[in-house]
Amino acid sequence: MAILSGSRRFRLPLLLAAVYLTAGFVLRLLLWRSFGTASGVGLPLLPGVLITGAVNDGVALLYLLFPLSLYLLLLPRRWATRPWQHRLFALGTFLVFFGLFYLAASEYFFFEEFDSRFNLVAVDYLIYPHEVLVNIWDSYPVVRVILGCLLLAAFLLRGVWPKLRGAFADPSPLRRRLPAFALHGLLLSLALTLVSADTLAWSRNRVANELSANGLCTLFNAFRTNELDYQAHYRTIDRSEAFRLMREELAGGGGTLDPEASLSRDFSANPSGLGKLNVVVVVEESLGAGFVGAYGDTRNLTPHLDRLSEKGLLFRNAYATGTRTVRGLEAITTSFPPIPSESILKRPGSEGIANWGEVMRSAGYHTSFLYGGYGYFDNMNHFYQSNGFAISDRSDIPDPAFANIWGVSDQDLFERALGYFDALEAKGRPFFSILMTTSNHKPYTFPEGIAGIPAEGGGRSAGIRYADHALGGFLQQAADHPWFADTLFVIVADHDARVYGRAQIPLHHYRIPLLVYAPDLVRPGAVETAISQIDIAPTVLGLLGLPYKAPFYGQDVLHLPPGLPRPIPVSHNHDVALVEGNEVAVLGLGRSADTYRYDEQQDRMEPLENDGRLIDLATAYYQSAFDLFQTHRYR
Repeated sequence: MAILSGSRRFRLPLLLAAVYLTAGFVLRLLLWRSFGTASGVGLPLLPGVLITGAVNDGVALLYLLFPLSLYLLLLPRRWATRPWQHRLFALGTFLVFFGLFYLAASEYFFFEEFDSRFNLVAVDYLIYPHEVLVNIWDSYPVVRVILGCLLLAAFLLRGVWPKLRGAFADPSPLRRRLPAFALHGLLLSLALTLVSADTLAWSRNRVANELSANGLCTLFNAFRTNELDYQAHYRTIDRSEAFRLMREELAGGGGTLDPEASLSRDFSANPSGLGKLNVVVVVEESLGAGFVGAYGDTRNLTPHLDRLSEKGLLFRNAYATGTRTVRGLEAITTSFPPIPSESILKRPGSEGIANWGEVMRSAGYHTSFLYGGYGYFDNMNHFYQSNGFAISDRSDIPDPAFANIWGVSDQDLFERALGYFDALEAKGRPFFSILMTTSNHKPYTFPEGIAGIPAEGGGRSAGIRYADHALGGFLQQAADHPWFADTLFVIVADHDARVYGRAQIPLHHYRIPLLVYAPDLVRPGAVETAISQIDIAPTVLGLLGLPYKAPFYGQDVLHLPPGLPRPIPVSHNHDVALVEGNEVAVLGLGRSADTYRYDEQQDRMEPLENDGRLIDLATAYYQSAFDLFQTHRYR
């Protein structure tokens, strides 16, 4: 972007810059009005959002327009006057206008769904284009958006092109064009050295910072940091101290620690446990606790789960470790903290790691992962297959009653599971199975003919109602099968529907339902102790009383000593945190470490004087976990 007027040629980058900044300004106003005010970004914060946002957009422009500035600097005059060159510039300008408008529309819908600018979720969407593009086509007014952007781009080009046509034939020599280009290069050099991804994160309100951010920059940063090296970017302590703190933390939960400097614990058989029951873990897509009547919701979206909760063991303070399905599966399957920034399900080196299935196989169980979608998505099939699970996905259900881009309906998945378990029962083998549903996901389409649930167009509420309907039907049908009486069902969500809120890590939207259901074996009740998804495997194993040895980070929360706090590890984009009561230690990029008090009613995190003990414990969790994974010692 040339700011000096040494040559008329640079009218084009100046025009593009003006359009880009105007589009960014309008988009921020729309995002603020639609989503910001609901997250505490009131009118007093709006000037800061707009000013900081304009600076962020300006920095992005320095990068985006540099190739064009270089081209205009070096373009010979004899080429600049050719008709084909004018047509090329006209086409390029039209495509840039269209891209800017389409990008702004995409950012609006992304923010609506994720309360954020483009982040790691957007990177995953680009990695799996087929599912994502079809989902977008089914869920959003894509045709209308494209047509609107095309018309707006054409209208704008028609208005500005007459003023640009003669600029490219400007006879000014290279020496007159050079100062403008040099200034652009100088500003770009300053941006490279002085501005990082979070330099202009100016507010304590997370959403205010998201509104201020530039979507292209956040997307690029997400690509760049998709698989971060914890040691290089996050706070660390002495390695031996990290493992000492973790051994001390885990020792409080029982078991005999390995005498070597590892985290493996040996648990003896408990004769008072339930014994060798089948275990079926139903992981419900996007079912936050805020939708469930048993957790206080009054919309009657989950009547089946609410009735089941009265007959099972309900954990009232259960938390997801993250905001993606792979995070939930990672925690439930491996009892492993959510190291930044990519789940271990998708990282190289996840083969043959310690996991719940391995423990169950050593006790004589058949272990399986049953998924309603195609298991290549998010590397699920590879992960589970390389860790000893039999897998069954959408490919094994050739004639489902209903399917959309994400997979078969939950009813089809559950029907497949019933037959699968019948076959194992016939062989006399106890089974451990993880079922991952898909229906409660955009575009929210379901089988026809279910009372009160529209087949399409019902949105998220319909998704919750259908997921609940299918779950209730599954357990009702399962009760007629011979293996039901000897089966422990664990019903849990992978994560909430989306993460709203002003807090840096909006913990209210990490709360999920967790129910252990075996009506003839487990006494109904409610557990108030905080529990993470990483605690599910140790807690269920404690209920069964099975002996095992594993380096799990989770604890059996039903047998913790009275008064012992249960820290909860969570992740959000690039930040990781440890929650203890209402105190939160947050570790971020650039080795930052801060302590907050979380006010759930206000969804607000107030800074505290740093709690060195909690920060060190948080560091120990994530540093030791990354160390064990990277050195292939989480075995």
